[in-house]
Amino acid sequence: MASYAKALGHPARIAILESILKKKACVCGDLVDELGLAQATISQHLKALKEVGILQGTIEGPSICYCIDKKAWEEIGSHFNTLLSQIPENENSC
Repeated sequence: MASYAKALGHPARIAILESILKKKACVCGDLVDELGLAQATISQHLKALKEVGILQGTIEGPSICYCIDKKAWEEIGSHFNTLLSQIPENENSC
């Protein structure tokens, strides 16, 4: 879970994921114009998300298309839901 949290800990990575989720499709290089970040910056963030398994990358011609890995996404949701469900109901717990 820590590796997922670290990968999700950057605003650019969240923006990338939101863009892919909003499109409900794979992205193949159209994030530069949408997010206003340099191609090298986006590539670094895509690599970080792929390394932890949040994204899958497939080569299509000269570019790599990235998609959300559904299994990993469900696992992340499960981990965070479990963690957040353990919040004490008593507001004066400290």
